[in-house]
Amino acid sequence: MANIQWYPGHMAKARREAKEKLNLVDIVIELVDARIPESSRNPIIQEIIANKPSILVLNKSDLADPQVTKRWLEEYKSQGQTALAIDAQHSKGLKELTNTCKVLMNDYFEKQKRKGVKPRPIRLMILGIPNVGKSTLINRFVGKNQAQTGNKPGVTKAQRWLKIGKDFELLDTPGILWPKFEDPATGKYLALTGAIKDQLLEMQELSLVFIQHLQQFYPTILEEYYQLGQTKDKSSAEILSLLTKKMGLGEDYHQAGEKLIQDFRQHKLGNISLDQPIESVDHNER
Repeated sequence: MANIQWYPGHMAKARREAKEKLNLVDIVIELVDARIPESSRNPIIQEIIANKPSILVLNKSDLADPQVTKRWLEEYKSQGQTALAIDAQHSKGLKELTNTCKVLMNDYFEKQKRKGVKPRPIRLMILGIPNVGKSTLINRFVGKNQAQTGNKPGVTKAQRWLKIGKDFELLDTPGILWPKFEDPATGKYLALTGAIKDQLLEMQELSLVFIQHLQQFYPTILEEYYQLGQTKDKSSAEILSLLTKKMGLGEDYHQAGEKLIQDFRQHKLGNISLDQPIESVDHNER
């Protein structure tokens, strides 16, 4: 399968705008998809964040394999990165996220308090590539009381600040565009989760990549969901052929591949993670 590349222009502008806004906030929330926490991390975002306090938030954790997510969180924490998993769609983990923000700012506010400075709301910015649930998280955070709290001093352009209760303010975030995918698997995993427009994809070939992944890490999922019988020694192409017949699609492998990918995206196949921590590469059990 050819490498998937899709990186619209204006990346330099997005990077510059994000860097300008970075000076206005205390903490950056870097949002990724829990099913592909590495593939959905844009290196440009990490470059922008630099030494600013940040929290890596694995969203859509309800769709990912919980055991794999747990191992990713351990991996990030071993690297010194504050990380946690949430499900913004169902408002799960938001309390832990706000508490983590308060812990990160605790020392700063203690110092300010000793100087006689009254505490102020913690200023946040959420960065992430498209389709990781940024809008959903913002809406859950802000709720119906969306409010503009005015411009901050020293800002030439009007910035939109949203209130989150009395403890937080969220700066409307610039969209960070795609990097060039150095690892071919990154583009394929982004494509499988719907982060790249389907019109740019060859669904039959992409479904073969997905089947191969399932055979390695979730070998019984297809057998159970589609009632395929034993598939252990079959190739990805043979399994796709079996699926196509089972779906009553004759030899329309493209449509069968598309249906398989849609079933994955709609969570019909259960909790599946695509990115696997390094120590899991030889793992062959659900």
